[in-house]
Amino acid sequence: MVRVIILDFDGTLGDTRANIVLTMRQTLQKRGYPVADEDTIAATIGLPLEEGFRQLLPGISGTETAACAATYREIFETNRKLLIPKLFPKVRETLAVLKEKGYVLTIASSRSSRSLKGFLCDMEIDGFITYILGADNVRLAKPDPEPVLKTLSDLGFAAGEALVVGDMPVDILMGKRAGALTCGVTYGNSTRDALLAAGADYVIDGFASLLPLLP
Repeated sequence: MVRVIILDFDGTLGDTRANIVLTMRQTLQKRGYPVADEDTIAATIGLPLEEGFRQLLPGISGTETAACAATYREIFETNRKLLIPKLFPKVRETLAVLKEKGYVLTIASSRSSRSLKGFLCDMEIDGFITYILGADNVRLAKPDPEPVLKTLSDLGFAAGEALVVGDMPVDILMGKRAGALTCGVTYGNSTRDALLAAGADYVIDGFASLLPLLP
């Protein structure tokens, strides 16, 4: 029986695609690289920043990868104030219902924990979330199962009590490799086919559709 729900943030709770794509394109331009198109950049959402740059710029050195990530973070802080992301429809209402029913709600994201906390406060959903895990809290990022396993260990749950919810194949793979149930969402940055190919147990088209899946 599911007792803990481990949620992705970008593309699952918050519609941050425009902000991420803009910041990534500005970073590539500033660092003197060809600017990738939106879909190519969006395919890196959910990965740690440095891994995203390695995917966009094959053969890039470790030093330059770190420099790109630092530039991105600087630009993102400015863009965050200019282009404020919004929650997807019914996210706040659904989180409230799940919390009231007694589910423990957590976040596992490739974003930094500081950035996550800022967004959750800005969006006024921090009160629903019991535990926040960012890229800086683990050694291995998605699709490795470490973020899920650490969450379960820290909170005292078994894998069979967890449901992982995310919009990207890396979220599904992370959850499956940890032994948890998984649910993909189609309104984020991937597709139904890609989520099913990754092994999603459920795929939903709106966040509120989580409710019928849970008692």
